[in-house]
Formats: sequence, structure tokens, C-alpha cells
Amino acid sequence: MPAHASTAPRPTLRPYQREAVTRVVEYFRGSSEPAVVVLPTGSGKSLVIAELARLARGRVLLLAHVRELVEQNHAKYLAYDLEADIYSAGLGRKESGRQVVFGSVQSVVRSLHDFADGSFTLLVIDECHRVSMDEKSSYRQVIDVLRQRNPRLKVLGLTATPHRLGEGFIYHRHHHGMVRGDENCFFRDCVFEQPLRLMVKQGYLAPPRRIDAAVERYDFSALFSTSGPVSTSGPAASGLFQEHELNRVVAGNRATPGIIAEVVARAHDRLGVMLFAASVAHAEEILGYLPAGQAALITGATPGREREALIAAFKARKLKYLVNVAVLTTGFDAPHVDLIAILRPTESVSLYQQVVGRGLRLSPGKTDCLILDYAGNPWDLYAPEVGTPRPVSDAEPVQVECPACGHANLFWGKRDGDIVIEHFGRRCQGLVPSHRARPCAKSVNSSSGHRARPRANNTESKPATEQCSFRFRFKVCDQCGAENDIAARRCHGCQTLLVDADDKLKEALRLKDARVLRVSGMQLEATLNGRGLPRLKVSYHDEDGASLSEWFALETPAQRGAFAAVFLRDHLRAPGSRWSPRTPDEVIAEQRRLRHPDFVVGRKVGRHWQVREKLFDYTGRYRLAAAAS
Repeated sequence: MPAHASTAPRPTLRPYQREAVTRVVEYFRGSSEPAVVVLPTGSGKSLVIAELARLARGRVLLLAHVRELVEQNHAKYLAYDLEADIYSAGLGRKESGRQVVFGSVQSVVRSLHDFADGSFTLLVIDECHRVSMDEKSSYRQVIDVLRQRNPRLKVLGLTATPHRLGEGFIYHRHHHGMVRGDENCFFRDCVFEQPLRLMVKQGYLAPPRRIDAAVERYDFSALFSTSGPVSTSGPAASGLFQEHELNRVVAGNRATPGIIAEVVARAHDRLGVMLFAASVAHAEEILGYLPAGQAALITGATPGREREALIAAFKARKLKYLVNVAVLTTGFDAPHVDLIAILRPTESVSLYQQVVGRGLRLSPGKTDCLILDYAGNPWDLYAPEVGTPRPVSDAEPVQVECPACGHANLFWGKRDGDIVIEHFGRRCQGLVPSHRARPCAKSVNSSSGHRARPRANNTESKPATEQCSFRFRFKVCDQCGAENDIAARRCHGCQTLLVDADDKLKEALRLKDARVLRVSGMQLEATLNGRGLPRLKVSYHDEDGASLSEWFALETPAQRGAFAAVFLRDHLRAPGSRWSPRTPDEVIAEQRRLRHPDFVVGRKVGRHWQVREKLFDYTGRYRLAAAAS
């Protein structure tokens, strides 16, 4: 029993909270790799943190980025009738002598000497999606100092949204047996995740009820994020919107009075209302339309004492409406909130979940949470995060089975009825026992050719698994034939520098007996050969009318296998699909499944031209063809 344990009755953990704690303890018995627990907003992360701190045998540091979370997590620990220190300038306390310390990362990083005695064995980070890949960031500085003093330091992160804008998932592997983030993610494994839908179904969270607003909405479709333009279907999947751009849409917008009137009408029988504004100016305008004496505004510039007073009045239900500008998405707990009005675009499903999560906690007299979205956000609260930016505006999450290991991958893609007609996945996300995967260089990052950074201080034995080696899209090494990521510069198998697509085109253009087509279209035709046997003729056309063709036979299993290997594998818009056409007519009937290459290189053999190379997913200095009309 730990030295700080108590015989006093401790809070009762829900089944999923107990399972999360058990998974963490089991994981850290065999590994010192950083781990993640994913629990939805309102699921009681503070109680999980408190239980882990209670069980820990060494010293524990628990970090958060806002003082509200520090105070909230500390209070849950005190409920065990145990004592712990607080190290937060915002809370007016800088104590670090007890076995368990709850601190704000801003205060701790400024006083690392107070935490450098080597006695800390566990570091817990709340809202860990804020841990940056930048090794100079505050969290990383704290981690580095603690690790220098104790190489076997255990690092655990907790979050409701394990993704970062523009970076994707914050961890590499999921406990369900799949790869999520990059190999170089700081967090190695997600050891437990509780789905939001299950939380609602089991009655642990209030059900969200989204209502299509009857009045006019704001049109944010023309906005630009810091990472690029927004699609016409909604906000960008990555990047943050500039406030002046948001203001351009909402400032003095004629829709605002009607929107707020509808919010007030729907809030008639509601307990507490939170409104998320696009900018400070927008929030001030919104406040002017809300009932006098019943509403308040909080922004990043609101003084601390005033902010505390306003939040306290709202929680005490002395105020019914609370307007804010991106400051109450985390670390804010007012369970009675049962109406969320979103008047700004949210940059990702993660932020959307954080916003809606403010209204999902249970409270007496509360039956659901009404969600009013006036910004046309495209996110589904229950939709799984794909982890990469939406590639095109009409893409949706689709499930794609790996033909090698059977793993059900989640990629961006498109459907035609029940058929996945296209997806943008590159490599299977499944984890398989090492002996089942084709050999690859362990010390090389196959997507970049650079040496992968060594994993920190992990000498314990772990089950031998690795990412399935099947690639849906790839480029082949001319030296050893290995399939590589389409962005790779060096072969992961033989380490040879891969031939650049531009170099291939440049070389072909120099040859007198070569023809290079900038493909603008592809035509399929069922023909007969000289002996009257059916053949599939595939013709590629460029913008000037020049063409190259190839023919395929599909009568025998061997011929169909060759067609799948040399044609379908590259041409399928949804590569890996279990589609096995048996005749040219079947291929033509389903040609919507196929894509054409960007360039085709042909060589003259006698009097005829033969297709020698096809380039897909091209990025380089040569212009692509205009789309065929």
C-alpha cells in the first residue's frame, strides 16, 4: 500500500473509469513509453487522475494548462481524504514538497529546479493534445528535465480529443490493434478509449440534440484558414481562422438579431445557455441582443477576478446566458448547461466536440442538450476522427478492409450507395505480429528516409507487433522492387534513393523512341483480337489528341490475376477493393471505380507503341492536363 493511502471511503469509480486505471497500470508495468487515455468531456477524467495518483508508489506530478483544471483535479484527489500540493501562480500557491503535486505547466516550467530531484516516477498531463511536437515547448521541457533525473519516468496523457490541428493523431498505436498517428508521435500508445456514443447510450452523459436552425445562418464558406482555403462544405480540416476574417463575415451581419432572438426563444425552458462567438466584436454585439441582467461575456482579455465572478454567477444560475470567445472550450464545468449556440466555424471535429461537450454533463432536471449551429459546421459529434485533413470537400470517413491482414481501416473517401467508390488511404493502419509483416528497415522512417528518433528509455519486453506493410498506394523501387510510400525519397528496403518522377519524365522526353502523354482522359472499349477473343482496350489521351493503348485478356483466372496486379492495383480509385471483374464489359460497366494516370510513357517497339510506365499521384514541376470535358 502506498505511503499516502487512506482508509477513508474513496469515490466510487464507474466501470469504464476502473478499466482505464487498470489498463494504465498494466501498460506501465511493461513499458516506459508515453501513453494516452481518451475519455469524452464530462466522463470524469479528474477521478481517473486522482485514482492513478493514489495508486502510484513514487512521487506524482499532474499538469494542466489552465488553473481551473488544476483546481478541479486537486479537488477530486482531496475527496480521497488525502493531501496534495498545488503549484500554480494563478492560484497563488507554489508548493512542491508532498508526494503528489498538481501544477500548471506555465508555473512549473518557470521553476524546474523545484522538480529536479529525481523522485518523480509518474507525470500525468490533462488535455494532453496540447503537448506539441516541438521539443522546446513547455510540456516537453518539463518532461525532459524529469526524464534526465529518472530515465524510467512514466508519462500519461488524458484527453477527450487526441488530435492536433494540422498534425493528426497525437499517438502512434491504438489498443484495438491499429496505427493512428505518425511513427514519431510523442505518445506511443492509446491504452484505453471510451466512445462518446457509448457514454450517452449508457446514461453517463446527456444526449445532444442538434436542431436545424430556422433562421438565416452565417456564410463562412469563403474564409481562409492559416493553412489554406476553406471548402464550400464548411471550415477547413486544419488551420486556424484569422479573427479579422471572422469579423468580415459576422460584423454587423443582418442575421445576428434573428439568430439571437431564436436562441432566446428556444432557451425559454432551458437551464443554462452558452454561446460561442466568432470574435470579440461579434460577442459584444451578441451580448447587446440578450436579455439585460441575464447575460455576461468572457474573453481572453477579461480580468481574472471578474472572470471568476461571472463564472460563479453563471454556475449559481444568477445568469442564464454566457457568451465567450474560444476561452471556455476546456477546463470549464457547469453541468446545468443544456443549450449550446455555435455562432462561429470550428476548425476541426476535435474543437467541435470540446464545444458541444460543455453541455453533455448530467445535472438534476436536465434531459438533453440542445445544439444550435448557425455557422454550418460540417462535423458529426459521433463521427470518428480520420486523423488527416479532409482532402476534398465531399469526402467522408469510410471503412476500407485491408486485403492482406483484414484490418478495417478508416480513411477519407466517397461512397456510391453501399460501395466505397474512392478513398485516399495510403497504407494499412493495422498492427500485426512482426513475423506476419514483410521485412522493413526498423530504424528508418519509410515516409521520409530519415532515421527515426530513438524511443525514450524503453528496455522492457513488449509483444512484437508492427504496422501491416500493405500499401494501397505506393511507388516501386527500381532496384529491389519494394513498395514505398508515394512521398518517400529513399527505399525502405534497400535504402536506394528513389528515382524522382520528374527525372523519369525528363529522361523519356529526351528519347526519340519514347512518347510522353500528359493524360487528360482514359477510354475503355470491349474489342476482339485477331482470333475473335474478347479483349479490354484501354486508351489514354492527351490534350492534343495523341494516344497510347494497352490490351488485357480476362478469360482465365491467371489472366484476371494479371489484370488485377498490373492494372487494377494502380487504377482503382479505392485500391484494395474486392472487385474482380471477369469480362471487359464488366470493367466498362463499373469504370466509375477507375482513375487515369497523370502521365503515361510509351516506347516504340517495331511499328507499335507499348505502354511502359504510368505515373499516378504526381507532384512536380510539370503541368498536369486539364480535366477532359
